Amino acid sequence: MKSYLVVGSSILAALGVLTLYSALYTVNEVEQVVITQFGKPVGEPIRDAGIKLKVPFIQNVNSIDKRVLEWEGTPSDMPTKDKLYISVSLYARWQVTDPLQYFLRLGDERSAQSRLDDIFGSETRNAVATHELIEIIRTTKDRQPLRDASLTQAEKEQNIGSLVPITKGRLVVEQDIFDAAAEKVKVFGIELMDIRFKRINYNESVRPKIYERMISERRQIAERFLSEGKGEAARIRGNRERDLDKIQSEAYREVVEIRGKADAKAAAIYASAYNQNEQAVAFYSFTRSLQAFEQTLGQNTTLVLSTDSELFRYLQHTQVSQTPLKSKP
Repeated sequence: MKSYLVVGSSILAALGVLTLYSALYTVNEVEQVVITQFGKPVGEPIRDAGIKLKVPFIQNVNSIDKRVLEWEGTPSDMPTKDKLYISVSLYARWQVTDPLQYFLRLGDERSAQSRLDDIFGSETRNAVATHELIEIIRTTKDRQPLRDASLTQAEKEQNIGSLVPITKGRLVVEQDIFDAAAEKVKVFGIELMDIRFKRINYNESVRPKIYERMISERRQIAERFLSEGKGEAARIRGNRERDLDKIQSEAYREVVEIRGKADAKAAAIYASAYNQNEQAVAFYSFTRSLQAFEQTLGQNTTLVLSTDSELFRYLQHTQVSQTPLKSKP
């Protein structure tokens, strides 16, 4: 009999411990709890940390994180107002402020992340489609670019190096997305804390065209610099040729002047030497004739002279000595 009492009391003690274990639960500092009975919420959500009590076995504890949570969007391709396809990725921060609505409409964090993907993606597409690309990239309206001082007036008129004017900017576009998305997630018991563009890039299909346009603009400026350099090189070469011709012509003129002065001086010396009397004049004429013979006659030279030629006259009166010259002792 005593053994039955011991077994019975043990069973009762075990049931008591199990009942107490099922009735007690702990709420963490970073959690908030919704109690459900047969799948339906009962009572108000519990936000205070500590050990709490519930009806054992028939009530369940559903923990919901009350910290600021992260949302990371995957890159999505979407068109802008100016028909440029870009790849956009965003990030957001959100928090559960109404755990009861959150539990009834979403249930858990995985469902919440999926619903946020739909809402944030839809609002981002709407905002991107109603703004031009420059509005999404630029942040300020009054920023002045640092333009190259070497640009010509024609290039400045082509807006090379200038910024396209904007009316809003990226911060305003982000605020528009935030305002629209915050209203939609509020019905799920979620407060949107912040949303920002994480990365904006050109779509793979249009990226080569954009790069080609950028390269074309840079090449246009480079070609201008090359043409200016070639023109400057041609000018330097022309100046060099001009200076060289000037130096050569001046040197040639000086040479001619010096040679003319020398010839005049030599002629004056000859004149003063051979014009002293008639014999000197005749001797000068004779020596000049000999020089002419020396330059004209060769070993096999044949001359045809008229009888009144001065050369013929000298040759006619010239006698060749048949007597060999005697060498001096």
